[in-house]
Amino acid sequence: MAESNFVDYVKIYCRSGKGGRGSTHMRREKYTPNGGPDGGDGGRGGHVILRGNRNYWTLLHLRYDRHAMAGHGESGSKNRSFGKDSADKIIEVPCGTVVYNAETGEYVCDVTEHGQEVILLKGGRGGLGNWHFKTATRQAPRFAQPGEPMQEMTVILELKLLADVGLVGFPNAGKSTLLSAISAAKPKIADYPFTTLEPNLGIVSYRDGQSFVMADIPGIIEGASEGKGLGLRFLRHIERNSLLLFMIPADSDDIRKDYEVLLNELKTFNPEMLDKQRVLAVTKSDMLDQELMDEIEPTLPEGIPHVFISSVSGLGISVLKDILWTELNKESNKIEAIVHRPKDVSRLQQELKDMGEDEELDYEYEDDSDEDDLDYEYEEEDWEDK
Repeated sequence: MAESNFVDYVKIYCRSGKGGRGSTHMRREKYTPNGGPDGGDGGRGGHVILRGNRNYWTLLHLRYDRHAMAGHGESGSKNRSFGKDSADKIIEVPCGTVVYNAETGEYVCDVTEHGQEVILLKGGRGGLGNWHFKTATRQAPRFAQPGEPMQEMTVILELKLLADVGLVGFPNAGKSTLLSAISAAKPKIADYPFTTLEPNLGIVSYRDGQSFVMADIPGIIEGASEGKGLGLRFLRHIERNSLLLFMIPADSDDIRKDYEVLLNELKTFNPEMLDKQRVLAVTKSDMLDQELMDEIEPTLPEGIPHVFISSVSGLGISVLKDILWTELNKESNKIEAIVHRPKDVSRLQQELKDMGEDEELDYEYEDDSDEDDLDYEYEEEDWEDK
């Protein structure tokens, strides 16, 4: 992976801004005796916001910018002048990014659409100036609210590719060859296992100018859900696919057994994957004649559409497109909201170590709060009211 620019797993430290302090200023002007309190409110601290951007396809840009920190709100001043709100910190991420708490493994949020914005950490509200606390019996309050404190969190960003069709198969099953044959994608193709070391996306053209997106992920082997081979690293990219295309070569000793092994790995990783529509493609079928196909067909798994294809000769490619398009447009095959399960903390630590993301990202900052600030209990209210 040293030569690859595809990064789908990154750990960053995020910190929102704290609210500015309210002012305790007393109005003192010529010809205005006993002007009273006129301290303004503090400004709001900046939010940390995730924004989906379809022009990004990797998290590479965040690997070299590990600290996302919004600015603090400015303090209020005299004449009821409000402090300036700080600018929000916008983090551009590719669509399909999921966020987890790096310490607890809890799911935080996800971003799936272009332009979608999710507030990851809210900035602190600014404190109220002393003029808010003036009463008939307390006409000169010499205190104001401190701003709300900032929030901070170390998070893990995971990218799960968004595609209509996901290719599932063992190494050298012909997944990359199929993708290159029916789309403009140019994945690496060779005659040794694990040629594909990163996911590839391709747009497959269909009739009448229609199209769908196909994703090729590195090959799965038995035990991948336990970390064997390339392990869990790329299995998550299948979670967002609407339809799974299982690809098993025609020279396999037992096509049904290979299919069940692949299905079991997906089930172990996430049982919800079994709810996805599935299609079986028997690849490298140019080595078969019609008689051999007729003999193999009764041994194939039941209950799923199947087709014999050859990406080299073009055998069955048009039939495969028809089957995929029909299955994709079934009402029962619409993508539903994914339930993101919390990560196991022990496994999470191992993942961080494997990805080289286990370094500490804590940020040292100076606390410039005044010692004479009054502790104040904030009431829950709508952020829009502030």
